[in-house]
Amino acid sequence: MPRCYVRACSRGKWVGGAFWGRMLPLHAVPPMGVVSPAVEAPPLWMAVPFLLMLAGIAVIPLVLPHFWEKNRNKGILSAALGVPVVAWTAWHEPAAIGHTALEYTSFITLLGALFIISGGIVLRGNLVATPRVNTAFLALGAVLANVIGTTGASMLLIRPLLQTNAERKRLMHVPVFFIFVVSNCGGLLTPLGDPPLFLGYLRGVPFFWTLRLVLPWLFVVAILLAIFYVVDRVAVSHEKAADIALDLAFQEPLSLKGLVNFLYLGGVVAVVLVSPSLPEGWVRESVRLGVMAGMAVLSMATTRKELREANAFTFHPITEVAVLFAGIFATMIPALEILRARGPELGIAEPWQFFWLSGILSSFLDNAPTYLTFASLAQGMGPGAETAVHMAGGPVSQPLLEAISCGAVFMGANSYIGNGPNFMVKAIAEERGIKMPSFLAYMGWSAVILLPIFGVVTLVFFR
Repeated sequence: MPRCYVRACSRGKWVGGAFWGRMLPLHAVPPMGVVSPAVEAPPLWMAVPFLLMLAGIAVIPLVLPHFWEKNRNKGILSAALGVPVVAWTAWHEPAAIGHTALEYTSFITLLGALFIISGGIVLRGNLVATPRVNTAFLALGAVLANVIGTTGASMLLIRPLLQTNAERKRLMHVPVFFIFVVSNCGGLLTPLGDPPLFLGYLRGVPFFWTLRLVLPWLFVVAILLAIFYVVDRVAVSHEKAADIALDLAFQEPLSLKGLVNFLYLGGVVAVVLVSPSLPEGWVRESVRLGVMAGMAVLSMATTRKELREANAFTFHPITEVAVLFAGIFATMIPALEILRARGPELGIAEPWQFFWLSGILSSFLDNAPTYLTFASLAQGMGPGAETAVHMAGGPVSQPLLEAISCGAVFMGANSYIGNGPNFMVKAIAEERGIKMPSFLAYMGWSAVILLPIFGVVTLVFFR
């Protein structure tokens, strides 16, 4: 064995003649060793469980919907694909297991804290269902999505929005545009907004870096709000006079209950902002995880039971996310390493390619692992002459990361399975008696409305 591998191989194994281990950076190796710049990837077949995991998430809900309703069955899929990969990785690169487990714990703790805390906030009221009021609801949701996440903003606003419009009959477009704006496109500006961006933050992207995406955010949200306003005006013009009179007769000012939960949201935001200044390692992670979990516990302890009942709050959605992402995080370890090492061979190099490819996959697969997949692909290319964003695993070109971020967040709206809140909003609307589009019909809405907008986004921001 060449002397340059002596130190690195102490924590790795030889696989089929190729080494997969942590190649230590030059400054981290004692003088007696010299590190080779080359990094070998795991064998290609190790990416198969990750691909099967993503395919299962996309296909099984369509083919076996009743089977997929139970979190136990989702756990079976995660375990069947994830456990073998974890065992293989533990043998060849044990340090990767601990790192991934910590990253998964941070990810689920943040999502769980935001989910629990926002579930204790109830917005009540019944305003006049005018296009202006409905558009204001969506605009508010686009802003709130960056503070309490797309899931939290969706669960907080969808019920009062539908209650406001309860007397109207032509309503299918309202939850559809709500999914476009609040459940997806709105959450682009902070790592709290959408799971892909928080994964980027955990991988080293600065918290406020995503604010540089404000122009694409404003562009897309403004166009969607303008289109919605026009569509809603047309819908109102076709309502019966009796329904309009009934809407005017039943009004109730908006009111917020569970205000103490805003203090807990502030605690979560504060610890996420402050944690980078803490000492690296377990001290930082313990403080961040402890404060986020503590805020969630306080929310459960101090929020009145009837408020959560008003939100139809259950732990089922967050349990589903935890179970599925356990399998995703486990299976993606070798897949991401393969992309870092072999990404340049795929011929994907331009921002517009990253925007559309990450977006198309985010339309049908979960957008969080899609984000990491393409970020790893961009890392494999190196930053080139562009400004670099430093992430775990290596620097990435800033224009490419901007394209990946926008693609993963925006195009999660293209189908019901692109992002977690989509199906939740659909289910709540159907509970209220609103006939929602089928899976393919919804994609017809997104093809007509969203894809042309994304085409213009490509020309303006990612040529």
